[in-house]
Amino acid sequence: MAVAANFVTCAIGEESGTSVREPAKNDNSVGMAPTRELVSGDGMFQRGLVTRVGPICRTVEDVARILDVYAGFDANDEWTAFSVNRKPDKPYYTFTRRTRLDGVRIGVVREYMRKDLFTLADAESIDLVDKAVTRLRQIGATIVDPGPTGSLFQECVDDWVPKWQNQQFIRQFPALFPFDAAGVPASDHVTTLLDMYFDKSLVPHTATGRPNIRNIGGSGSTDAGDAKYNFNFYIRQRGDTNILDVGDLANKANFFVDPVLANRKSSLVSAARSPQTLANASALQTRFAVQTVVFDCFARMDLDAVVYPSGNIPPGILSPNPPEPTVNDRGLNWTTISSRGFAAMTVPAGFTTAVYDRGVDGTLLPPVPAALPVGIDFLGLPFTEQTLLTIGAAYQAATPGNRRQPPAFPPLD
Repeated sequence: MAVAANFVTCAIGEESGTSVREPAKNDNSVGMAPTRELVSGDGMFQRGLVTRVGPICRTVEDVARILDVYAGFDANDEWTAFSVNRKPDKPYYTFTRRTRLDGVRIGVVREYMRKDLFTLADAESIDLVDKAVTRLRQIGATIVDPGPTGSLFQECVDDWVPKWQNQQFIRQFPALFPFDAAGVPASDHVTTLLDMYFDKSLVPHTATGRPNIRNIGGSGSTDAGDAKYNFNFYIRQRGDTNILDVGDLANKANFFVDPVLANRKSSLVSAARSPQTLANASALQTRFAVQTVVFDCFARMDLDAVVYPSGNIPPGILSPNPPEPTVNDRGLNWTTISSRGFAAMTVPAGFTTAVYDRGVDGTLLPPVPAALPVGIDFLGLPFTEQTLLTIGAAYQAATPGNRRQPPAFPPLD
């Protein structure tokens, strides 16, 4: 990918988690995952609620120019109907001209940057994004920062997750919301939820702090058939006479066996065996709950965007050693907000000086000197790509040393 990023101007990625922004960050490039409803997912192998198609380029301006080409309504993707009359009047690339951010309000998602909750492996990425926040302030942005151990979204989470996740939230706390053996509520759950709204100290949290913006919790266990439907939709649309469904794909395909990277056969077999129905109400409910939380906090704080590390963990080495483990709902990258219908873009934020690997037994090894790229994510409300492009372009212009041409691949003539 690092080679490709220097032989072409741009690439197109598909993302359900961070598969646009993670490789862009790791390759010291710019990557945007647009609002799901802005860009068509037609032709995607696993088109679904969280899948997005986004450009990966060397500059923010190039990302904007690609977005100009393919954003908007596509009759083959019903969700793009939401984009009608939601695009700006001017081309996206025209929003990449500002070098100052006066009047722009940016929140810092400290929930993703809590050193006290994570490990040494996170520390330098957090420090580099802190440095980026300082640079954003220097070029005029108003920074809304709850402080190193603060929380930007927690008040809104406690206000709205109990109400809008309701059944999913309730099932996480059976002591507060008991059911009898027949599955009938054994107390008045509605009154308990109302008590929590009027007294936030009553809102329960798990040992890792759920619900919070890292993970609002809940369960999609009642959902079924989503992967099966999407795989079979793609296969039927493709019209192959040999591979007719996801079962054929699992049984007739050849799978590369790698000691480090697991192949996809087991997930395909699981999709083929899933229940013969389609139910994704829990995923839609979670999407709406997260959107309610984020919209409300944006409104309360009058935010134009928020920032956080694209991922706290630098690119790992390919080895039998385990990756950095999840701790306090921090995985290898951040997906909770961005995968729920929001626009997000990563921009180079500098390089590490050292990284931490894990031994075969999971032990954190001593630091290894390494200059690996770190990215900063800019995230906005749905259909605010132009705002992110303005912020990202101004930041990129103010930090020209954050992107380095790989020594083995000089600029092309």
